[in-house]
Amino acid sequence: MDVTNIVRTALQEMIVPELNSIKEENAEIKTSLGLINKRLDDVNSHLVDQSRRIDETNKRIDETNNRIDNVRAELTAKIDATNNRIDETNNRIDEVRAELTGRIDETNNRIDEVRTELTGRIDETNNRIDNVKAELTDKMDEVRTELTARIDATNNRIDQLTFQVGKIAQEMERIKREESVTSDILTRLRTLEQKTANL
Repeated sequence: MDVTNIVRTALQEMIVPELNSIKEENAEIKTSLGLINKRLDDVNSHLVDQSRRIDETNKRIDETNNRIDNVRAELTAKIDATNNRIDETNNRIDEVRAELTGRIDETNNRIDEVRTELTGRIDETNNRIDNVKAELTDKMDEVRTELTARIDATNNRIDQLTFQVGKIAQEMERIKREESVTSDILTRLRTLEQKTANL
């Protein structure tokens, strides 16, 4: 045998088993790759499904975000409107408070003026009452003095009249006694006249 054949034979004996082993390993690798590819396809399908679900979830999230933005905008507008109404109400309350405060101050000033005026009038009236009281007291004293004097004078006149009435009563008693005596004398004279006439 020549060297070439020897080398070839040696190579075939060494390499062919290795090649067969490599071929078997390649077959196993291909089988494994097929399984892996199948699993990758399943994973990809699952990922596609998950991606679709994620897209749907994202779409629903976007819709929810849009609704939230719409609700936020609507609520913001309503809150702004409410705040404006509150500000208007506060302004009106401030205006009413200022107006009422002014009116109360004006009323208090008028009350103070009326109180001052009434106090002056009351003081003036009290002074007039005191003056009238003093004047009436003086007049009452004068009238009391005058009436006392007149009562004393009247009592004196009554005493004088009582004395005179007593004297008149005594005089009338005397006159009655004299009339009785005169009547008796007349009666006796008439009796004497009758007796004389009968003689």
